[in-house]
Amino acid sequence: MNQPLRIVSLIASATEIVCALGLRNQMVGRSHECDYPADVLKLPVTTSPKFDTSGTSLEIDLKVKGILQEALSVYQVDAALLDSLSPTHIITQSQCEVCAVSLRDVEEAACDLIKSQPKIISLEPNKLADVWRDITAVANALSMPSAGALLIDTLKNRMEAIAKKGKTVYRPLRCAYVEWIDPLMAGGNWMPELVEMAGAINVFGEIGRHSAPLSWDDFLRADPGVIIVAPCGFDIPRTLQDMHFLTNRPGFSQIKAVRENRVYVADGNQYFNRPGPRLVDSLEIIAEICYPDTFSFGHQRTGWVPFGLGDNGG
Repeated sequence: MNQPLRIVSLIASATEIVCALGLRNQMVGRSHECDYPADVLKLPVTTSPKFDTSGTSLEIDLKVKGILQEALSVYQVDAALLDSLSPTHIITQSQCEVCAVSLRDVEEAACDLIKSQPKIISLEPNKLADVWRDITAVANALSMPSAGALLIDTLKNRMEAIAKKGKTVYRPLRCAYVEWIDPLMAGGNWMPELVEMAGAINVFGEIGRHSAPLSWDDFLRADPGVIIVAPCGFDIPRTLQDMHFLTNRPGFSQIKAVRENRVYVADGNQYFNRPGPRLVDSLEIIAEICYPDTFSFGHQRTGWVPFGLGDNGG
C-alpha cells in the first residue's frame, strides 16, 4: 500500500502548484510566504526570514546583500518542526536564494534531522518553459502526471488566447517593468516573455536571466510609454510607500509614460514574482494595463492600480 502523501512546500509558487493539482489536503506545512489559496494559512509555518523585512527598498536590499555576502541564506528552516510533521515530500528551489528557502537549507535540515527522510523536489524556474517543466516535476513526484498535464494545457491555452489577441494591437507600446525601486532593477526571467505575449515591447530585462540593475540614464533614454512597478515581495500599498524613490529622480516627469498618465503599481508579491499557475493572471494584468480597450479581466484594484504623482506614500 502506498504511503499517504504528507507535503511541505517551502515556496509560495509551489504551494499554488500543489493546490492546483488538487492536493491541498495532503499538505502538512508551508513557508512563511505561502499565503494562497487562503486556506493554506492554517498550515504550520516551517521557515522565517533571518532579518527584519521592514524598511525601505534600499534598506532591504542592503540587508539581503549583507547576508548573502557571508554565504548565508536569507531564510532559516525550523528543522525540529519539519521533523515533527513527518513529510514524505518537501518542495524547495534552487533558482534564487532571495526569493525562497534554498535547496542548501533544506538539504542541511533534512539530511540528519528529519526521520521520515522525505523526497526533496527542487525547482529552478528561469523562464516560462521552466515553469511548465517544474509543474510536470511536481505532478510526477506526487503521482499526479495526468493532473499536471491538464493543468499545463489549461494555463497554456489561456496564455495563447491572450498572445494571439496581443498580436493584433496597433502600434505596440514600449513597456518598462520595474522589479525593484531602490536600487532600480528591471524584471528578468519570465517577465519579458509575459510583456511580449501581452502585445507590448519589453524595454528592459532578458528572458531567462535574473533581474539586473538598471541605470537611471538608461531608463530616461528608453522613454517607455508604459511603466509597471511591481517590486518582488511587495503588495500594492507597500509599493506605494516607496514610489517617491522613483518619482523624485531627476527627469521622471518628462518620461512619456508619466506625461501620458501610464504609470501603474501592481502586486508583485501575489502575481509576477511567483512562477506558478497565477503567471496567467499576471499576463492578464499586463494586457489590461497596456491595452484596456482590447483586454479586460477585472484585475484592477486587486492586482494593479493606476499611479498618479499625488499617490506617493512617502
